[in-house]
Amino acid sequence: MTQPRLDVIAIGNAIIDVIANCSDERIDELGLARGGMMLIDADQARALYAAMGPAREISGGSAANTLAGLAALGAQCGFIGQVAQDQLGEVFTHDIRAAGIDFAVPARAGDPPTARCLIFVTPDGQRTMNTFLGASHYLPAEALDDAAVAGAAVLYLEGYLWDPEEPRAAMRKAIVAARAAGRKIAFTPSETFVIDRHRADFLSLIADGAIDVLFCNEHEMAALTGKSGFEDGLTMLAPSIPVLVVTRGAEGAVALAGGERAEVAAEPIERVVDTTGAGDLFAAGFLYGHVRGRSLQDCLRMGAICASEIISHYGARPDCDLAAFVAERMN
Repeated sequence: MTQPRLDVIAIGNAIIDVIANCSDERIDELGLARGGMMLIDADQARALYAAMGPAREISGGSAANTLAGLAALGAQCGFIGQVAQDQLGEVFTHDIRAAGIDFAVPARAGDPPTARCLIFVTPDGQRTMNTFLGASHYLPAEALDDAAVAGAAVLYLEGYLWDPEEPRAAMRKAIVAARAAGRKIAFTPSETFVIDRHRADFLSLIADGAIDVLFCNEHEMAALTGKSGFEDGLTMLAPSIPVLVVTRGAEGAVALAGGERAEVAAEPIERVVDTTGAGDLFAAGFLYGHVRGRSLQDCLRMGAICASEIISHYGARPDCDLAAFVAERMN
């Protein structure tokens, strides 16, 4: 087996978060669900974008956020996702490459436009989110570079992207390429509603030995296993997965691997500002430790530290020197 060129390559949604301040009255005028999140279509996305005031555009997407954390820690990473030939596609491409992450998938011509989450922030800090998945759900299997997948120590797959047919085919193709090269495959089901639609698929991947590292939270584990008891869920999954990582929010996280069990408490912080991206950055810290051969306990602790950084500010990308932040707290 050849030495991997990359530590982690990931397949996921390529999304731009567009964040603007607005009044409470404006939320009512636009007919939005204040404080909620809803999926919107292309026409709604264009209309809302035009209605926004001055905005900040920040790259997002679950797997892309994880890679941003990994790259900030010093890992070599690559991303496979789909943007369109438009302004937001250029923003996403610039941001991910500026983070030192390989990204070579050509932008898609025509509609739909690049995925975006339009976020209206009222004076009390409440965030009203409107998500259009756009071009990200049109990643074709042909866009996959088998050699790039084979050249990474870990292939990381985002469950959100399992829903649409084209990227699901791309991820299945990537699993074959990674396995043929003797690489590891990490997977997150992303959300319980994804599990509700694809539980049989995910359980089949587990039964076939296609997943080496599984990341989920306790609610996702319950949806996947059908077990309401936390320990019952662990007992069901652990024998079939080499490394199982389950997060529990403020109660910390648990990992099981090869008969070993490790647990970590949530890192204390002064104030939780925004939990968006907490799971993504937990995965970043854990995977960084994993590819560096750290102990299971250290991997969990690094994950918890990275999650604590991300929930201390708005946005799902690190807002400090993450490598120094983790190093200081690991000592």
